[in-house]
Amino acid sequence: MKKSWLGSLGVTSLGLGSAPLGGLFTPVSDADAEATIARAWSLGIRFFDTAPLYGFGLAERRLGAFLRQQPRDSYAISTKVGRLLRTPDGAVGEDEHYKGAPRERPVFDFSYDGVMHSMEESLARLGLDHVDVLLVHDPDDHYDDAVAGAFRALQRLRTEGTIKAIGAGMNQSDMLVRFAEAVPVDCFLLAGRYTLLDQGALDALFPVCAAKNIGILLGGIYNSGILANPHTGAKFNYQDADAALVARALALDELCRKHGTELKAAALQFCMAHPAVTVAVMGARNAAEIADNVAMSEMPVPAAFWQELRGRKLVDARAPLPGGA
Repeated sequence: MKKSWLGSLGVTSLGLGSAPLGGLFTPVSDADAEATIARAWSLGIRFFDTAPLYGFGLAERRLGAFLRQQPRDSYAISTKVGRLLRTPDGAVGEDEHYKGAPRERPVFDFSYDGVMHSMEESLARLGLDHVDVLLVHDPDDHYDDAVAGAFRALQRLRTEGTIKAIGAGMNQSDMLVRFAEAVPVDCFLLAGRYTLLDQGALDALFPVCAAKNIGILLGGIYNSGILANPHTGAKFNYQDADAALVARALALDELCRKHGTELKAAALQFCMAHPAVTVAVMGARNAAEIADNVAMSEMPVPAAFWQELRGRKLVDARAPLPGGA
């Protein structure tokens, strides 16, 4: 598989995102989770992304159970800080997003000490002695705390050599631009904001990342599912998509069919064509899904499709397309 670099850290251009392995929207068995990770490994994927939030520790535990059986220098893993998992008093109902998760629930904490505790607890769940990339997770309403506390802790960990790269993971690009200007970061994980349906990252984030050599780990490429299977009721940004978004996705799907290709292939290859994108992080809940994701990255998409996509102004004119179309 094609390799890319985050500073001195070598990574594969495709990565496995573990939110689905934590039961996002649908419960996943231990056996299916293990089979998914094993299939990703067999297909050459060597970058893995996780977080305490994903299944409230379940994704970290499942990913760690597989990865600690592999040579530690043969892969790279990222996890996140900003949420500590704590068991609340009293009864706990099923979470809206994560099905089959344990009783623990996330509590926001972007303080210096909170990050240090989070790192220790993630390593314990993973069963590893270090991670390669550490990201501040969703600090949307906590910018000041993230800069004064979380990023100060991350810089210390990077200086000590405990981690190799630091950054933030968010579903928006505006605050990532602010972090890029305020903190010496190595990478960002951007979810759902550079896709066939949303190219907002072109305005400011990608230019500042190019200028500062900040890598982009791109998640949410299918916008929570609408670009994998567009239909009424499909998800966009973890919520039910509105009618206008469904109509746009169906139009893109129709154009793909006209040119004899698949929407998932076009969506993935569109994202990977931008030079700012270092790793395309793809979620999967079973072995067939991750195999399909890899196949989509290799499926032929005719130049005529990209030309018509551009000609019909279905994407931002500034977006680079595969093959220079």
